[in-house]
Amino acid sequence: MTVSRVSSRVSSRVSATRVALAGGIALSSVVLLSGTAFAHVSVQPQGQATKGGYATVNIKVPNERDNASTVKVEVNFPLDHPLASVMPQPIPGWKAEVTKSKLSKPLELHGKTINEAVSKVTWTADGSKIGPGQFQQFPLSLGQLPEDADQLVLKAIQTYDNKEVVRWIEEQKEGAEEPQNPAPVLKLSAASGDHHGGAAPSASASAPAAADEKAGHDDKADAKKETAAADSSDTTARILGVIGILVGIAGVAFGVLAGRRRSA
Repeated sequence: MTVSRVSSRVSSRVSATRVALAGGIALSSVVLLSGTAFAHVSVQPQGQATKGGYATVNIKVPNERDNASTVKVEVNFPLDHPLASVMPQPIPGWKAEVTKSKLSKPLELHGKTINEAVSKVTWTADGSKIGPGQFQQFPLSLGQLPEDADQLVLKAIQTYDNKEVVRWIEEQKEGAEEPQNPAPVLKLSAASGDHHGGAAPSASASAPAAADEKAGHDDKADAKKETAAADSSDTTARILGVIGILVGIAGVAFGVLAGRRRSA
């Protein structure tokens, strides 16, 4: 093998190794960057958050620091689309405080006039923390959700035990890249007929269905009657057949006996 061929093979192997290393570094960078991009405070509904309805949501708070723990979380609610009811679920090791603010325009709900609405919920560590590499979910019951909005922006503030404060308050602009500290957004789905995920069928729609169901029951009953009648007829025919056979046997026996008597 010539020296030039050896040099060519060595160069090819070195180039392949460099390409592999570069690909690995690029992949690692993508993974790390994607992990960072998704590690922010968010709001996640349990099921659907329907316009005009009620919903249970989780405020998901990940800890982004390697040398500090989260000890306080504050979530703010928009007063331009006020919520009359915001109830936090008790979380062991955390103290929840609900703050209400007076509304410039009273809210009508279930025939009652409401002059104030929840503007903020604050969770403070009381024997617990969100440590590095961990996250915590803070459940909330919300209602009544607005009917004239497609989403609710819930701006959040996260405080660490080293006094660092991260403000998740930047709103996403259409067509722009995701901001560095995006505010949690609760998407609202279209309202159903009864605000409970399904509408009751109308009388005109239910009548044909009821008629079809009745006809189905009648057909089944008729089929059962026909089957019973057929079974009865079959049983009667079998009994009559057996009786005929017995009568025939008796007649033959009688004839034989009569013949013997005459011969005697």
